[in-house]
Amino acid sequence: MQHPGLSLVEAYWEGLREGRLVPRRADVDPRGIDQALEFAFILERIAPGMARFRLAGMHLNDLMGMEVRGMPLTSFFVPDARPMISETLEHVFEEPATARLTLAGERGLGKPELEAELLLLPLKSDLGDISRVLGCLVARGDIGRTPRRFSVTETRRNPLLQAAIEDHVDMRPEPPLRNTEPTLSEARPLSLNEPHVPFEHEQMHVPTTRLPAERPYLKLVRKADD
Repeated sequence: MQHPGLSLVEAYWEGLREGRLVPRRADVDPRGIDQALEFAFILERIAPGMARFRLAGMHLNDLMGMEVRGMPLTSFFVPDARPMISETLEHVFEEPATARLTLAGERGLGKPELEAELLLLPLKSDLGDISRVLGCLVARGDIGRTPRRFSVTETRRNPLLQAAIEDHVDMRPEPPLRNTEPTLSEARPLSLNEPHVPFEHEQMHVPTTRLPAERPYLKLVRKADD
């Protein structure tokens, strides 16, 4: 059965869409998934087929036995499964699509049987590109000795574009949000960004009154003839 945390995160993401193809990262409020925060995470795309953790719940840290923020998603998988994870990430970002994966923990000394489910839901960055993921990872069983890595036993993808066409979703691109961090071209004093005002002769006001002449400092005095 699906873990309640997975259902909560997926329902929250669906609510954020509001008829759009993909919601924005800026729309995500942790209070909306407070009952699943320990399983939730945010990924950032850093290269084709690669994404790293920007935020991650405590359950993911427990599985690795360390802080996972900044680590790639593939660090949770055995080497043989990493190409499939990279391929799945590309589908999520490029199609875009949602993905749900069923996982099996690697067995070994001090590593008992462990099953898990992974949910990947695409998000737009503030620039409007699909380069973020809202995700959820839930493992069932005793974690045992860490780190715990997984193989993939099943992958299910849902292309959003095809679903949007069938559901008549508005797919017009949204205007990008203004980036809160200035670019190099914007990083200059405000006075340099003032709009240019064209010269208009007829609008100029030329004073018509004359200023009083200043009194001279020297005065020539002629002595009268005797």
